[in-house]
Amino acid sequence: MPSPWKDARGITVTTTPTIEGRPIQDYLGIVTGEVIVGANLFRDLFANIRDIVGGRSGSYERILRDAREQAIQELQAECGALGGNAVVGVDLDYEVIGDTGSMLMVSASGTAVKI
Repeated sequence: MPSPWKDARGITVTTTPTIEGRPIQDYLGIVTGEVIVGANLFRDLFANIRDIVGGRSGSYERILRDAREQAIQELQAECGALGGNAVVGVDLDYEVIGDTGSMLMVSASGTAVKI
C-alpha cells in the first residue's frame, strides 16, 4: 500500500480512496490545486541538447517536482479551509499549454475528508 504524504499542518494526502485504519468521518467535497509554470528559452535549449545525447533533463525534473509540490500544497490549503484533515483519491495531471506549448500546468484534485 502506498504511504500517504502529510504536510506540516497534518493534512494527509493519498492517491488511495481510504486510509487503512482511519475511517472517514465526513466527506467535505472536491478540492483542487493548479500551478502553471513557464519554460525558459535557454533552459529548453540545453534540455533538448541533453535529451539528444541521452542524458536526463535535471532542469525539467526540478520544474515538475516543484510544480507538483505547489499543487499539492494548494490542495491541502483548500482541504484545511473546509475543516478537513486528509485528501483521498488524489489525481495528478500534467498538461502542456500555450500557443507554442511553452507552459506547463500541473493540477491535483481529490476529495477532502475528516478522518
